Amino acid sequence: MVNKTIEILRDRFEKNKHRHGGVSWSTIEDKLRKNMNLLATVEKMEKTGGEPDVVEIGDKLYFVDCSLESPKNRRSLCYDRKSRLSRKEHAPLSSAIEMATEIGIEILTGEDYRQLQSLGEIDLKTSSWVKTPKEVRDLGGAVFADRRYDRVFFYHNGAESYYASRGFRGKVKI
Repeated sequence: MVNKTIEILRDRFEKNKHRHGGVSWSTIEDKLRKNMNLLATVEKMEKTGGEPDVVEIGDKLYFVDCSLESPKNRRSLCYDRKSRLSRKEHAPLSSAIEMATEIGIEILTGEDYRQLQSLGEIDLKTSSWVKTPKEVRDLGGAVFADRRYDRVFFYHNGAESYYASRGFRGKVKI
């Protein structure tokens, strides 16, 4: 499984050099092979449909979910545990924040999401929850984003809402 995952990641890395500038694959592979926890997390990202790739955010390298649409196996989730438990009927099995924690990743911030969109158009048919400011969450809301009409949009919704076309994207530091 390890070699197959590394092969998938290498192929994606080589096909999308615009995402990671001058970073060499050998550097990334070395870090993966020396950190089995990182590799296990990236495997979970892959298994849930995230198509992780290396992206520089600030001055740090991360594996980030780069799938064209919000990861398929991470949709139909409300925002967090509190919102999931607040539903009287038809509660989803999990939430974006709970699942991110299970995988071992952080949900993308709005800034992360905008940067990812600058590297290639994503979420043209889906949307993704993004890290919501505490002030908004305290009032019952949560923020999500997508790309429509050649623009990146950020919206709000009740945190307890969930849709088949809304998931979340995450990142893990390398």
